[in-house]
Amino acid sequence: MLDVGKKAPNFTLPDQNGNEVSLSDFLGTKVVLWFFPKASTPG
Repeated sequence: MLDVGKKAPNFTLPDQNGNEVSLSDFLGTKVVLWFFPKASTPG
């Protein structure tokens, strides 16, 4: 869990096309990270 005001650690994940995207690719821009539960699960 991150505290308010702390920087998120860099990470790399595949996008919807299978291309790798890193948080550091967006350095200098505002980014919203949206996490949601797996489909068809209560959340």
